[in-house]
Amino acid sequence: MEKRQHKSFWKNAFIGLTFIFLYLPIVVIIIFSFNTSKLNILFKGFTLHWYAMVFHNYQIMSALGNSLIVGAISTLLATIIGTLGAIGMSRYRFPGKQLLDKVLYIPIVIPEVVLGIALLSIYSLASIPLSLFSLILAHVTFCIPFVVLTVRSRLIGIDKSLEEAALDLGATPLVAFIKVTLPLLLPGIISGAGFSFALSLDDVIISFFTTGPASTTFPLQVYAMVKTGITPEIDAISTVMMLVIVLVIVINAVTQVKRVKQ
Repeated sequence: MEKRQHKSFWKNAFIGLTFIFLYLPIVVIIIFSFNTSKLNILFKGFTLHWYAMVFHNYQIMSALGNSLIVGAISTLLATIIGTLGAIGMSRYRFPGKQLLDKVLYIPIVIPEVVLGIALLSIYSLASIPLSLFSLILAHVTFCIPFVVLTVRSRLIGIDKSLEEAALDLGATPLVAFIKVTLPLLLPGIISGAGFSFALSLDDVIISFFTTGPASTTFPLQVYAMVKTGITPEIDAISTVMMLVIVLVIVINAVTQVKRVKQ
């Protein structure tokens, strides 16, 4: 009995320390974003002044707008291309399928700095100017594999006989896909889209190499501000960014729960 209690204590202690290690820095950032003092050493009082400064800062809001535009467009394109790619690679045979299957995941495993330099080299050779367009292309490139991965994992669990039954009942392949397969596939598509948007919104390294001076993103703006020192304004920016990402994750989770209940 004592051994079990001893083992349980250390297990709970380890779990507790893990959570502290993961979330304490986030809690500190949130707390100091309300600090009246500019110094992130002692908490001297509560204020919303830094949040007001963030929302009245043109550079920050412009960068946030760029991030949302890039995130929305790149997520939409990556979701469409990735979903079609996942369906094609799961259901059809074609020359070079195995090679493509391995090459597809290269953007996931290679360092982001390598991918950023590679994309910059391609843009330079193709004379593509660095702008929101080049940034969207870059984000679509590294988001597609994540969409393919999530959609393919969902496809594995779908019973093919359901679509075959629809075809036997007289439905065309397109109607059978839209009315039978697509609703079952939707949770995987939503997961891939949510993951892509969060990755796009959070990216710094690839964006650094593929964006122009007039298309700075929110993470790059924060990175530039951190170089002069961490202030409560930066804490407020970080808190806002975390809230946006958490909101995307929560919406994604709620949508999936509703789909499962249906």
